[in-house]
Amino acid sequence: MSLYELSESTRSDQHLYLEARLVDVACLDCTVTVGVKKNSEQHTSIQWRHHDFTHCPEFAKAERLAGGRHIAEPCPRLRSSIERAVADGAISIGAIDGY
Repeated sequence: MSLYELSESTRSDQHLYLEARLVDVACLDCTVTVGVKKNSEQHTSIQWRHHDFTHCPEFAKAERLAGGRHIAEPCPRLRSSIERAVADGAISIGAIDGY
């Protein structure tokens, strides 16, 4: 196996951490789509796809501010869209097998 080839167990772990149980959620404002899972009320995993964050008007506005956008600050419009998807039952809350 070369340095850049992944073992089957590593590919399996990547799928489990980055793709398993993700639900597509589109921002109700700008329609950017992300993959979302909620392991608990407090824990939300968001996977951006295809650099969609560059199309988010909230992120673009924050990038222009002095100091730029703090990476940990989510888009409030996307957060509302995710909360709506949870309320509508599209996203279940709770980890399965710890993930």
